[in-house]
Amino acid sequence: MPQLEQINTYLSQVFWLFVTFGLLYLILWRSALPRITRVLTLRQKTMDEDLQMAEGLKEEAAGVLAAYEEATAKARTEAQTTLRESAEAFAATAAERHEELGRRIAEDTAASEVRIEAARAEALANVETIATELTEAATARLMGEAADRAAIETSVTAVTGERR
Repeated sequence: MPQLEQINTYLSQVFWLFVTFGLLYLILWRSALPRITRVLTLRQKTMDEDLQMAEGLKEEAAGVLAAYEEATAKARTEAQTTLRESAEAFAATAAERHEELGRRIAEDTAASEVRIEAARAEALANVETIATELTEAATARLMGEAADRAAIETSVTAVTGERR
């Protein structure tokens, strides 16, 4: 078998294997491994810097968020204060207008009562005049002669005075 015939060259193959791998190891150790180490170190440094920058940005974002929330809360408080002040001002204005309207209504009512009393007095005066004339005409018709106007006025005034 051909595989077994190579046993006598086995030792030389092992020697050249160690030499080849030794040379390969020296070449890699001197040229490739330092480059790979530099690349890995650079990558690690870049990743660390990126992580530090991300952490800084995260802290900055947290600060911005806190400032935003604070500004929002302050604006909300100011808006509520403004609304409350506006509501109070509107309520005060409405109360003033209500009071003014009540005063005007009271004045109008008093003036109307004065006019009504004047109209009532005028109506009563007219009633007395009409009653006097009516009594005079009825007396003249029933009795056939004219009655004393002064006596009729006195009688009508006495009757209307009792009803006032």
